[in-house]
Amino acid sequence: MEPSLSWIAKATGAKQVERGERIQALWGGYGEIFRVHLTGADDKTAIVKWVSPPARPPRSESAVSHARKCRSYEAEEHFYRAFAPLCDERSRVARLWASHASRGESFFLFEDLDAAGFPGRRRHPTPEDTDRCLAWLAAFHARFLGVRPQGLWTTGTYWHLATRGEELRAIEDAELRAAAPVLDRRLSGCRHQTIVHGDAKPENFCFSTTEERVAAVDFQYAGGGCGMKDVAYLLADGGPESVELARVDTYFGQLRTRLAERPSPVDASAVEAEWRSLYPLARADYFRFLAGWAKGAWARDAYGQSVTREAVRALG
Repeated sequence: MEPSLSWIAKATGAKQVERGERIQALWGGYGEIFRVHLTGADDKTAIVKWVSPPARPPRSESAVSHARKCRSYEAEEHFYRAFAPLCDERSRVARLWASHASRGESFFLFEDLDAAGFPGRRRHPTPEDTDRCLAWLAAFHARFLGVRPQGLWTTGTYWHLATRGEELRAIEDAELRAAAPVLDRRLSGCRHQTIVHGDAKPENFCFSTTEERVAAVDFQYAGGGCGMKDVAYLLADGGPESVELARVDTYFGQLRTRLAERPSPVDASAVEAEWRSLYPLARADYFRFLAGWAKGAWARDAYGQSVTREAVRALG
């Protein structure tokens, strides 16, 4: 059932609400995102995320996949209520104005980041764009270092092994399939844990008009973990390894700066040393998921196969 415009009017104080353009469909047909135009409110526009899961899993997916998607929206709402208010301008996120659930559907009402000065989108980011995203991740990870992910996913990222048994069984490389639990344990057992975004692709960043700052959206898979998971995912298509590792250096430069700003002291050198050692494993963990989920693309990805084999062999 379409969200009531009167609910939006009440939440924003608008005298009139008009539905605007559709921005995008949610993954798997689980709803949509659209803009609304407000008259008589402090803001002229807002964004509605309307989550409308099917009562039963579609034929194209399993009950496990369906349950994972439904759980992700619960985690996202909790993130915006409990964690988003702790983010600052360096880790900018959209403000949640209101949310409610009715008859199995969920409705989120967000500020419009376009109107807030972040109208840019990048499907193919420039190196400078990527650096800005890395700066956002560094600020986000520094802010939540040592914070427990209560109400979120215990282990963040949408490719987390415990939620991807079907993809694990589909991996044809027996060595990689056997190494998957080891990769997972090494990453999950790291000493310095933070909150990870969980889906830090370029499309989930909104760029400011001055191109100096970014804001992030889509926190369905936010949860606990090593910050390298987000970095490895963002850089998965980053080109030659030398360029990729230079971007990793950029991230750690930003992370050290942000950690130094925390009110309580943090051993930044210890965090960096541990996370740098785990970067190859985080990269291999994501490629492990692709090996089972996107077999055709994985078969053509010589670079991904090469660095994953190297990481697996280093495990012993």
